[in-house]
Amino acid sequence: MPTLSSSPGTEKPKSGQGSGGVHPPGYGGGGDHSPGDGSSDYGGRLHRAKLGLLLGIFSISALFVGFTAFSFLRSAAIVTDPRTGAHVLEWLPAAIPLHLLLLNTLVLLLSSLTMELARRSLAREMILAPVRAIPGIALEPEYGVPWLPITIVLGFLFLAGQWLAWDSVKAHSLHVSGVALSPFFYFYLLTAAHAAHLTGGIVALLYSAVISCLHRPLEQRRIVLEIAAWYWHFMGLLWVYIFALLAFGRSG
Repeated sequence: MPTLSSSPGTEKPKSGQGSGGVHPPGYGGGGDHSPGDGSSDYGGRLHRAKLGLLLGIFSISALFVGFTAFSFLRSAAIVTDPRTGAHVLEWLPAAIPLHLLLLNTLVLLLSSLTMELARRSLAREMILAPVRAIPGIALEPEYGVPWLPITIVLGFLFLAGQWLAWDSVKAHSLHVSGVALSPFFYFYLLTAAHAAHLTGGIVALLYSAVISCLHRPLEQRRIVLEIAAWYWHFMGLLWVYIFALLAFGRSG
């Protein structure tokens, strides 16, 4: 709760021009909330960043739609078995560790929740920044949950789980003939492409954590975390889509 400061040396706020009312000084939103270090183009910068994110999402979505179309075409392909000379379907049932992938899915969905909590926590901090900038007003320090570091840890945990899934598939594919390798190739193609894009999201989260520790202007931190959060949510939805393809389309 805001409390009046008892310091006798507190300066009086300057009166705003034109309306005659008393207004708080401008604030920059940095770690010390000092006046004058903010950006007057915050809205424009955030809008441009969102447009860039939207274009990136469209391109990534098109890539995975292409992967899906490729899988459906290959599932109906007829090849010749080199051992028997018979014509068989190239797309044979593949042993995919669905239980491990389901666990990885839960981890990634949990990280999406913690990411949203981190985004809302920073949004609340930005809302309270003008109050902290008013001379004579002191807010009690808040000790929140470190949602962003938790999200980063969960992201690495998801990638570790994917590595275990790759090892499991690799061990099984060594005992399968060359005719049946297409489902495994498709598994690696989808999961590796998603892991690569998710790694980019982790890099963005690490950058957001670094600029937060360096007490960069609040507007800059908000833009970075806002874009990283929406990208992270998209990665979660994309993985749910991939998991559904692997779970329901593994038998061709």
